[in-house]
Amino acid sequence: MKKDLLTVSLFALLCLLLWLAPTGFEHSRPEGSLLAKARVIASDDADLRQHGVVRTGTQTLTVELLDGAQRGQRARVTNALTGKLEFDEFYRPGERLLIEYRLRDGEIGLAYARGHYRLDHQLLLLGLFCGFLVLVAGWTGVKALLSFVFAALALWKVLIPLLLRGSDPVLVALAVVAGLTAAVSLLIGGLNRRGLTACLGALGGLLLAYALARIFATGFALHGVVRPFTENLLYAGFAGLDLTAIFLAGIILACSGAVMDLAMDIAAALDELRAKRPDLGARALFVSGMAVGRSVVGTMTTTLLLAYSGGYTTMLMVFMSQGLALSQVLNIHFVAAEVLNVIVGSFALVAVAPLTALAGALIYRRPAR
Repeated sequence: MKKDLLTVSLFALLCLLLWLAPTGFEHSRPEGSLLAKARVIASDDADLRQHGVVRTGTQTLTVELLDGAQRGQRARVTNALTGKLEFDEFYRPGERLLIEYRLRDGEIGLAYARGHYRLDHQLLLLGLFCGFLVLVAGWTGVKALLSFVFAALALWKVLIPLLLRGSDPVLVALAVVAGLTAAVSLLIGGLNRRGLTACLGALGGLLLAYALARIFATGFALHGVVRPFTENLLYAGFAGLDLTAIFLAGIILACSGAVMDLAMDIAAALDELRAKRPDLGARALFVSGMAVGRSVVGTMTTTLLLAYSGGYTTMLMVFMSQGLALSQVLNIHFVAAEVLNVIVGSFALVAVAPLTALAGALIYRRPAR
């Protein structure tokens, strides 16, 4: 237990340091720009134009600020509608939104709508999740939450800034995912043979995922622009980035969670088996690990398919409504990108079973001292 507390304390400290660490891109925000929660008092829709199901033009809002130094003040807010439903938001009196504004002679000057205010509901849902996880999993739930926070901070504070600075995307992704795999495996599994087994098995699967993605990306004729918001990066002055390498890094990142999950399942089973049957040798442990892996691999690969395709339900509906043949759908470049994602991730999952079973058999072949 003391070792467990030490590990948790260490990761809590790492999370704090990551939270405080600057990304180096804070200066990219316009100087003097402020954010605040506001409530819509009135809306002026005179400048809006209706085009079928979309609106274009400018909605002018009168809002009251609900927080910040200017709390209680009123301001006129501009809400520009571009005609793209996935980006545009429309506001009615009484609704709350996030605004960005600047001060001019101590008064609120230019102000713009930045979306319905959702942070309070997000925090509420997160709090409910944290409480439920701790209630169900106890101390392990606390460690799981800590690993979740650590992973989120590592992605935002380490991975993304390094990619924006032009570092090799694949090396950065492999390094960050390897660090996360080791951290999560050792935090959840413990500083013991179970954690080490899960870590080694997951890393082996991720290396295979990278190798396959690198080999087949060329044959699929894919480039990094298939991902959303890639063009925004180019227009924002990051034209020198290797977008194809970033695409490959995303594949590694996308399957890493499922890979870690499966590796920990097998490692935990071997640890429990070794505790109950200390007489088992390496061969028997490997066979048992493979049996556990076979039981889980089938559902996990389906999980990847459903997870990736769930975000594209409406796109698939559009394709079917247009009568596109399945061969035509699969040949579309951004669909092919998801096919590569699913198959490479599934390869990694399948490989994790024997790799983790082998690592566990070798690590557990002798009784712990």
